[in-house]
Amino acid sequence: MAAEPNFPITAEQRSTAQQVAQAGVALSELAPNAPDSYTVKRGDTLWDISALFLKRPWRWPELWGMNLEQIRNPHLIYPGQMLLLERDGDRARLRVAGGPGGPGGPARLSPQIRDAGPSGGPIAAVPLKFIEGFLNEAVIFETDALDRAPRIVAAQEGRVLLGKGDAAYVRGDLNGVREWRVFQEPRPLRDPVTKELLGWEGTYVATAEYEREGAVNARGEIVPATFRITSAKLEANVSNRLAPAQPRDYAPYVPHAPSAPIGGHIVSVYGEALNAGQNQIVSLNKGAQDGLERGHVLALWRAGDLVRDTTQDGPAQALRLPDEKHGALFVFRVFNRMSYALILDVKDPVTRGDRFTEP
Repeated sequence: MAAEPNFPITAEQRSTAQQVAQAGVALSELAPNAPDSYTVKRGDTLWDISALFLKRPWRWPELWGMNLEQIRNPHLIYPGQMLLLERDGDRARLRVAGGPGGPGGPARLSPQIRDAGPSGGPIAAVPLKFIEGFLNEAVIFETDALDRAPRIVAAQEGRVLLGKGDAAYVRGDLNGVREWRVFQEPRPLRDPVTKELLGWEGTYVATAEYEREGAVNARGEIVPATFRITSAKLEANVSNRLAPAQPRDYAPYVPHAPSAPIGGHIVSVYGEALNAGQNQIVSLNKGAQDGLERGHVLALWRAGDLVRDTTQDGPAQALRLPDEKHGALFVFRVFNRMSYALILDVKDPVTRGDRFTEP
């Protein structure tokens, strides 16, 4: 038995819910093959189910806003529940089978005490398994702070590589911090259009804990501080830099469209790949200062091809075909000038310089 949290909802989403709470959703907004009923399965997400019923899943408040009790906590949807889509004239309402009012009654998923049972807890908003590892690991430094950060200068027994449990000897200003993350030398990230330097991406290596302070011994020799590698994604080595560990942000993700037009470009694909597909991570050249926030859904655009018109007499004329929308991004981590996003779905490979806009 566990008390379920009351996830927050934005003012804009609540306003949308209030507008459609009585009228329902226009049939024109439904997906062409929207089912009359659907039983929630383990592994489903709010995005999956919204996409099942709606042409544009980022407009989920219009789907889940059939009553204000539900929109207050749309995440409390559990595997095994049956969702019913009722059409009335040119409008539709989504209901939960067996809810108040009998079968097909209004969906009222208010906080309550519930036994999670073998199916587990409520469904997530998006596939969190693809971003959980990046919540602390994917970091953009807005200055070259890592160049001046504490650094590993030696390892025990003359080792070059360090793993979990190994001692690392560190020099630099520690400021009394005990928990640290270890990074490889950061790489600069530049705007693909303006070439402006936007920040430095640090490749996460490990976590380390301070054990013993450094000193100058009686012979005047510098003795570095002692650290212990507490976990490792990659092997740490001499010259790696340290940055203070940050508390993890456990605030829930609520997919929603930006409230104002926004446009930008993909800066990089996270990791070593040149192209990215569904469920991979990319960095964006827009951040909090541009109005981006956690949970924003963005549209991906494929640049139109350059072709030649050969349908008329005379020299073939060059034509640029229009850009085509071909995917969606979900923003999950926002820095001041840049952001990280998960590719929710996409038709063609995504690469540096590709364009995104509001959906």
